[in-house]
Order: sequence, then C-alpha cells, then structure tokens
Amino acid sequence: MLPKQANMLARAKAFAEPLLTDETLRNGENVLDHAHAVARILDEIGGSEAMQAATYLIYASFHLSNPHEAIARRFGETYASLALETSKLMQVQGQARSGSGARKSGEAKIEHTETVRKMLLAFSRDLRVVLIRLASRLQTLRYHANSKVPIDRLLAEESLYVFAPLANRLGIWQLKWELEDLAFRFLEPDTYREVAKQLDEKRREREHYMQTLCDTVCEQLQERHIQATVQGRPKHIYSIVKKMRGKSLEFDQLFDIRAMRIIVQTVEDCYETLSWVHTRFTPVEAEFDDYIAKPKPNGYQSLHTVVRDEEGRAVEIQIRTQAMHDHAENGVAAHWAYKEAGTKGYAGVSATGEYDSKIAVLRQLLAWEREFADSDEVRALGLFDDRIYVMTPNASIVELPKGATPVDFAYTVHTNLGHRCRGAKIDGVMVALNTPLQNGQTVEITAAKEGGPSRDWLNKDLGYLCSQRARSKVRAWFNAQALQDTIAKGRDIVEKVLQREGKTALKLEDIAGQLGFKSTDAFFEMVGKDEFSLRTLEVLLHPAQPEDAQAGDDVVLRKPRNTGSGKVLVVGMDSLMTHLAKCCMPAPPDDIGGFITRGKGVGIHRSDCPNFQKMLETTPERVIDVQWSDAGHAQGAGASQSVYPVDIHVEAQDRQGLLRDISDVFTRERTNVIGVQTRSHKSTATMTFTVEIQNATRLQGVLAAVAQVQGVRSARRK
Repeated sequence: MLPKQANMLARAKAFAEPLLTDETLRNGENVLDHAHAVARILDEIGGSEAMQAATYLIYASFHLSNPHEAIARRFGETYASLALETSKLMQVQGQARSGSGARKSGEAKIEHTETVRKMLLAFSRDLRVVLIRLASRLQTLRYHANSKVPIDRLLAEESLYVFAPLANRLGIWQLKWELEDLAFRFLEPDTYREVAKQLDEKRREREHYMQTLCDTVCEQLQERHIQATVQGRPKHIYSIVKKMRGKSLEFDQLFDIRAMRIIVQTVEDCYETLSWVHTRFTPVEAEFDDYIAKPKPNGYQSLHTVVRDEEGRAVEIQIRTQAMHDHAENGVAAHWAYKEAGTKGYAGVSATGEYDSKIAVLRQLLAWEREFADSDEVRALGLFDDRIYVMTPNASIVELPKGATPVDFAYTVHTNLGHRCRGAKIDGVMVALNTPLQNGQTVEITAAKEGGPSRDWLNKDLGYLCSQRARSKVRAWFNAQALQDTIAKGRDIVEKVLQREGKTALKLEDIAGQLGFKSTDAFFEMVGKDEFSLRTLEVLLHPAQPEDAQAGDDVVLRKPRNTGSGKVLVVGMDSLMTHLAKCCMPAPPDDIGGFITRGKGVGIHRSDCPNFQKMLETTPERVIDVQWSDAGHAQGAGASQSVYPVDIHVEAQDRQGLLRDISDVFTRERTNVIGVQTRSHKSTATMTFTVEIQNATRLQGVLAAVAQVQGVRSARRK
C-alpha cells in the first residue's frame, strides 16, 4: 500500500532537514538553501510537487544506507526513482568534471558535452530528471553571481554550451536566457561588462520610449477590437553578443535593443495584429519570421518582425497567443501532465494523450544536439558525430556508432563477452543479434560459458557488426586461432626432425635460441609457415667438424683433380690432395693459405678466415704457403672456365616477390645459383645464396646489382 500523497513537499523537507543541517556543497553553498532555491525555480516553471520534493530527497539519499527502500517506504516508488535517478546523474557528472580538470578548455567542452548527452539519454524516460538538473545548475550560477565565490570555468562552459542549449530545446526560455547570461558573465567578464554598460547608458530614455510606444499600440489595437497585452521585452546580454558576432554588427546597428511583445487571444488575432503593425510602421523586410506556420524544433511559436517608427528607430516585435507565450517561457514544463497517483510501471508515471503528443518530439533523444551543433565554436570542436548511447541492465551507459548491434555492444562492454555472445534482449525482449540498436535502449547479453565468435559476424551483408573496433576483435580471435594451428604444425615438424636425427633429448628452447628466435612459439610459427629452411636446423644438429689441427703426420698424397680446387699450387708439394675450405669458400684472386689435415690433404682458406688465423696461432707447423695457379688467377680471354662456390648474405625488408627479384638479378648477371636458404622474422628477410663464380673480382659487380633491388638493406660475401 502506498503512503499518503498529501503535502509531500512539506514532508520531504521535514525528512531531509535533520540529515542536511549545516551541510555544504563543494562550492560552499548550503545544501538546504540550494534545495529551497531549486524547488522555487521548479515551481516558477510549473514543475510538479514530486519534482520539488525530489530536490530535498536527492541530497538526503546520500545519507541513507538503503536510500531506495527508505524513500519508497515513506513517499512511494515515484519519489524514490526520481530522487535516485537524479542523484546518479549528479554523481557521474561530478566524476567526469573531476577527471577533466587538468585538460584544456576545448577538450573539456567535448568531454562534458558527451557526458551530459550520455546521461540525458539514460534518463530520458523521465524528463523530470532533466528539468531538476537544469534548475539546480541555474541556482549554482546564481549562488556564484551573488556570493562572488569564484566558479570552476569548466562548470561555466558546461552551463553555456550544454545546459542552456538543452533548456532551449525544451523550450524553457526563462532558464535558457539566465543560464546563458550568467555563464557568459563568468567566461567573458570584460565583454559582459562592456555590453551591460552600453545597455545601461540610455536605459531610462529607452524605457520611457518603449512604455509610450506600448501604451499607444495597446490603445490602437483595442480600437480595432483586438484584446492584447503589450509590454516591453528585456534583451539579454549573451543574445546581443551572439548577434553582434554572428552578423559582424556594432552595438548601435542592432535592431532588437528596443523590443516589444504583443500577446493576443487567437491565432487569427496574431496575423491581424501583424497586418496592422506593418501598416502602422515601416517593416524591415529581411527581418520577418513566421514561427506559427513553421514552429521551431522545440515547439516555439510566434511571429517576429522588425519595424521602424517615424524617426527611423528600429523596434523588434513578437506577436503570439497566451498559450504560445506560456510554452515559450516554460516549455515542456508548461504541459506537465504526470499523474502522480500510485500506478505500476516506470516510476509510477503515466501521462495524458496531449502530453504524450507534445513530448514525443522532445523524446527524440537529444535532438537538441542539432541546434547545439549549429554554433561555429562547437562545429570547430568536432562534436556530435553519428553516435548512439544505450544502457546495460545496471544502467551504465555505453557509447556506440550509429547502426550498432547487440554484438557491437557486447564487444564494447568486454572483449570476452563479445566472443561468447549468443543472444540478446532489448528492453527485455529477445531480438536477433544483427538488430540495430536505438538511443536509450537497455541491452542485455546472453553469453556461453566458453567459445568464440562466428565467422558470419565478419560478413558485412549479414549486418552483425557495425563497429570497426568490434570487427577487429573478431578478426584477432580468428587470427589467434590460426596462429595456434600454425605453431602446432611447426612444433610437429620440428619434433619429427629431432626424432629422425636422434636428438629428442635437446631442449626446444635452446634450439630456438641458437637459431636467433626469442621463443619456441616464434620458431614453430616460422617453420609452420614454411618460412624457415629445415636444412638450417639439420646443420645445427650436425655441425661441420672443425679441421683437425691436432692431426697426425699421415698426409694422403694424391694428384689434384681437374676442378676448381685442383687449380691450387702447393709450394714444394705438387702432388698433395687439396680442397677448398667451406668456412670461407675462397676463390681467385683471394689471398689464400693452406693447412695440412688428416685424411683430406691440404685445406685452402682465405688468409683473413678466422679459422685459418686460429690455426696459424695454435699449430703454425701445419700451415703452408699456397697460391692460385696462373690459370686460376687469370682473367679475360682464354682464362680457365673453372668455377668456385661462394656464399652471398642478403638482408632485406620482407615483401612479396623479393626472392624472385633477386633471382632475376643473378640471371641478368649470368651467375649460377646452386643453393638458397631463407628466413623471415619480424618483416626482415635473411637470405644466403650459394653461387658459382670464376673469380672474386667479378663478385663485386653482382653484389652491387643485388643491393639495388627494392627493400635490400645489405648484400655481402660471407
């Protein structure tokens, strides 16, 4: 059973006062004083008793351990929901402002604008929350203006660039103009004072003129049987500055410093009055707007015209009915039709058909942003891209691109939730996963305990994903799966090689490290992609035996064969068997030396070969002088056609077609390639080509040609 609804405002005050005694807000204002003032503002614009009572219950809720239950028990569900929804909005706005305090002004405007938009979307189902926040912000500005306490610039900017346009969207002129003037006063105090001074200089003269003119117009309309209320209309400083800046006008050039409002009984009277005004005075043709035939987006209706009197003085005139005037002053609050009796449903609220029809336009979830975005300053900041805002079941706000689906929502909340997403509810109703979301909806995801995304989600024609970020996460999941498959394939290949070579006792980590990989997975990945030569692994498992420096004196004597190695003269020992050392692969005209080995005769090394230098130091008695034969050293016509194997090391930026381009160079240079080893790691390709050459001098031209290939960083002889 609901509590009695009588005198709720007084009861809310009595409930809150003991909890809020001597408490102050962050800016130093007494909380109870603030609540009293906000309630008065709401009363002035037609706010309901529930809204006024909520101004006290909002702050009282911060002192309750279970605020929803405590307030609902005493005042009902409507009051509890209204108070707690508003307090949540206040808390999130405060957190956002604190987090943006160190940012630059432009960035702060963007962040606060977006935050307020998000929150208003979340609470748009109860516009009373929005009105309470507008009234509270106005009171905060009034407090700073009256107390001279310095105001946070971020708060003033938010008031001017977010709250005032929102008040305009809701059609609450009283709040709009005062929010604008006060915020502008804090942001540009010098400009504010200058315009205020110019307005005040001829204020008495202007007021006397306007009063005389209003009396004359009223009398002459009555003579025409038109009942009218005629009064001067105050001109607000911020609107003056906007017009001066927007039209590049000086103060004296403004038309509407002198302004009049004529309120009549019917729409027909509006147009008849307009006709008389244009007959009585000289109209300024470019300054006429018919907002009755074509109302503004916020529902504002009126006729606007500018005329000149006999002396050429411009006067702005607005003509409207009383109903139009009430809407212009109080906007949505003028049509407030909540039935606050206890009914089930959202916050116990229902509404009349007339209210629903009027509020439908406002419920276009922050359509006010279009008006806000029209300002040059906001447009320059790049605000208001195509975004939507939806809620999680616990009322957290999630920002998404327009056209987003429940799958996009799931990935935005958490990547793992997106992977496991299997179903969705929108506002409690099951929907397909490719259903486009709308502003303000509550989305709930049904997820499997484990599993991954569907490949169908990447099909644009099926419409499962709109967000590029979510699409990237799905691709990353499939790429990770493919990578694991590649690694598993590589591991299997390596293990088979180890089994074949009888080296299963070796640690895979050690093998990967010796081959230059940071991890076994990186090694297996390269093997699995067929980007690593298994010959390199086999060489590591069975390294070439170092030439035996400790060999005995048994030297096998054999006549040289008619090969490249046979073109070496061993001084004083013509008949010794010789071979070219694989560690340095000498070729004419390299400086060479010989080392007597056991069973292989004399090994021929380049003189600068590190192995040969070590042999020279440790066993100099086995080192002998050798030289190329004249035929091997000859060049030009008639030279021997013997060839020598040489290794070329190439390092390059890996790309498609790299191996083909380098091979083409060898073909053009008429260089035979008898072996290739390649490896790619982190976009770097390392290649070793074994080529046959007649002499090392010719090799320099080949290396220079290879170095010109696109992406090649270095090409050198090993």
